Amino acid sequence: MHRNASHAPNSALLRSTMLRSATCASLLSVAAVHANAAPEFEVYGFAQLDYIQDFGRVNPDWEATLRPSRIPTTSGFYGSDGTAIFSVRQSRLGVQSSMPVEGKDLTIKFEFDMFGVGDDAGQTTMRLRHAYGEWGNVLAGQTNSLFMDGDIFPNVVDYWGPAGMVFLRNPQIRWTPVRGESQLAVAIEKPGTDVDTGVFGRIDPNLNVQSHQEIPDITAQFRLQNDSGHLQVAGILRQLAYETANTPGNEPDGDELGWGINFTSSLKLGDDKLMAGLVYGEGIASYMNDGGTDLAPNNAGNNPAEAVPLTGALVYYDHYWTEQWSSSVGYSYTEVDNQRLQTGDAFESGEYASINLLHTPAKPLLMGVEMLWGKRTDNDGNTGTDTRIQLTLKYSFSSLDFQS
Repeated sequence: MHRNASHAPNSALLRSTMLRSATCASLLSVAAVHANAAPEFEVYGFAQLDYIQDFGRVNPDWEATLRPSRIPTTSGFYGSDGTAIFSVRQSRLGVQSSMPVEGKDLTIKFEFDMFGVGDDAGQTTMRLRHAYGEWGNVLAGQTNSLFMDGDIFPNVVDYWGPAGMVFLRNPQIRWTPVRGESQLAVAIEKPGTDVDTGVFGRIDPNLNVQSHQEIPDITAQFRLQNDSGHLQVAGILRQLAYETANTPGNEPDGDELGWGINFTSSLKLGDDKLMAGLVYGEGIASYMNDGGTDLAPNNAGNNPAEAVPLTGALVYYDHYWTEQWSSSVGYSYTEVDNQRLQTGDAFESGEYASINLLHTPAKPLLMGVEMLWGKRTDNDGNTGTDTRIQLTLKYSFSSLDFQS
């Protein structure tokens, strides 16, 4: 179970939720007007087409983006090399509203794109990104995990982006007691454990090991920021619990402690930006942008699973040639310490690198070309690589642009 699978809502339910959210935001605006307040309300989004010329081949469900974990390590596994891909899945629509309520700002955001994941992987269908409200220092809903740092996501046009960074939008309840140049926040977040059955799954294909989450994940973040950039450290503690369905006592079962620490930073160099991140932990793959598993078998005892150690790193540089021309170049890496009873084809490491040239002739318009390279290495040492070129055309809008 990949970490996005658990956050891919049913399309019909999402449409219904979208309508309710839009209605709620409209009512908030009306209420604020009657209260002589000055609310802010925006509908925004963009239509985007990606033309990708792939010189290799990846899992067809993920061909519209480059994820090292989806690169085959067996030649011809998904067919012969070379494919032309057209995708509008990055297209996005969102609404957001802000207004004072009882002396505190109430902010609401609802946003989705069309990039199907989980059961909808490979489809052009609605995928929830953000759905949250924040009043004062309390936030509730789905948005970026406190364990991640969205400000180190580089200016790339590939959808999924660098493999070696923490990236998860997660349902949560968050408290931010300190704001400003120094910021402190803590949260409880939706738990979820990826379990690799390893060789046991090969011996018994009917083995049904599943996650068993009894308590939420706990995350915390401390951040320092000023005009020169920012420095952030975030941590996580998790209960990695599992059980086996349809067996006496649901055994084998057990739990392990998962933990991680994530150091991230950005430095502004004039108009340019240098970004870096380093993350390490055990059982944190569910929060990573790509690759790995949280639990894997290490012995044949009553509690065979162990939390899998993982390291991720990222270095990227965004350069602005002029107001209309920019480039982003960088490299990212993920590596896991495979457990003794994982199979030979289990993911061990992934590498990701890209460089682009983007043109923004006007605020609502973006066009550009990006070259990407990825590599996957398996537990048995087998490798696979993929190289592709992506051409992107993006047309954005905001309701604020129509105000007089």
